[in-house]
Amino acid sequence: MRASSQGVTVVALLADPDVPTEIAQRLAQTLPARLADKSGEGRRFDVEVVSEPFTAGTEDLSTLMRRIMDRGTAENWDIVVALTDLPLHSNGRKLVVDLSHEHGLALLSLPSLGGLRLQNRALRAVEEAVLGLAGPQATGAEGPPQSQPLLGPFAHRFAPIHPGPVGAEETADLRYVVSGLRGYLRVLVGMVRANRPWRLVPGLSKALAAALATGAIATLDSTTWSLAGALSAPRLVTAMVGSVGLMIGWLIVDGELWHRSTEGSPEARQRARLYNTSTVVTVGIGVLVCYVGLLVINLAWALFILNDRVFASMTRTPLDATEYLTLSWFVASVATVGGALGSGLERDEAIRAATYSKREQERRQTLQDDHGDQSSN
Repeated sequence: MRASSQGVTVVALLADPDVPTEIAQRLAQTLPARLADKSGEGRRFDVEVVSEPFTAGTEDLSTLMRRIMDRGTAENWDIVVALTDLPLHSNGRKLVVDLSHEHGLALLSLPSLGGLRLQNRALRAVEEAVLGLAGPQATGAEGPPQSQPLLGPFAHRFAPIHPGPVGAEETADLRYVVSGLRGYLRVLVGMVRANRPWRLVPGLSKALAAALATGAIATLDSTTWSLAGALSAPRLVTAMVGSVGLMIGWLIVDGELWHRSTEGSPEARQRARLYNTSTVVTVGIGVLVCYVGLLVINLAWALFILNDRVFASMTRTPLDATEYLTLSWFVASVATVGGALGSGLERDEAIRAATYSKREQERRQTLQDDHGDQSSN
């Protein structure tokens, strides 16, 4: 058992800024009591939260573990659990957690826990890691520590998580990864959640202003009334899909959100596909939220401003609930195209800030700077 001289095990939650720090702060409220209850024998735990960008500039697992070890040594912590919302990789597999029983370290990649019930999953993962690291150390001549069975429930609870290979020269002595289609989807959902796509709505103020203005004007235009009434449901769906797709594509291209790997290795290409898929899904969810919001606002505007007699005289169709919904649906598609054009007025930094988590923004900026330095040389 790693414990301080006062009989209190000091556990540090070293968290990247933004989402990991928020999760760590919530964990710190309940983790000490849960750890004391499960460890028994009157053991006590003191949990500290430290927010700093320990993943800045690298995704290499050995480098990150050394940084965590150096940080823990400098502060004299007993156990350090590092939390990041970056997806990390090991030999083509997505990392869940790296553990070093000798040094009392754990590196947890939150996207690998998925996007649903993340707080509860993170609590159980950190709890399992701390109890495993705080357990009695009995290391054989070869292989991982004999405390590994303590983390058996870790893999069982978070299937499809399973142990992964660890190099002989690495700081970690135990690793859990996810692989296969289920693992890929779990990480993808976790990445999208970390990016928080709903932030796209308030983050693109100029684009939304252009969309709202387009929708307000289109609702008053008699040509729009006639077009909306003449379109069948399949064509309305096609207009919706086309406008949403245009908005997604424009934001990705104009904001330079597409990741191009400078490496030719299969693992680098796999990472690029994962990053780009998460970008498309993140932007797609954000645009769909905007679309639904535009539809509701256009419907409210139409209910307020349209006159049934004027509408009927222009379209030869009574203004009923179906006409209101059809018109609002079509106008939302038109307004979304206007929003795509308006997004060109946004700064690239604003688009990235509305699309990615802080860690992902810094990772992409670092890659962009490195690529620029290589081009200049």
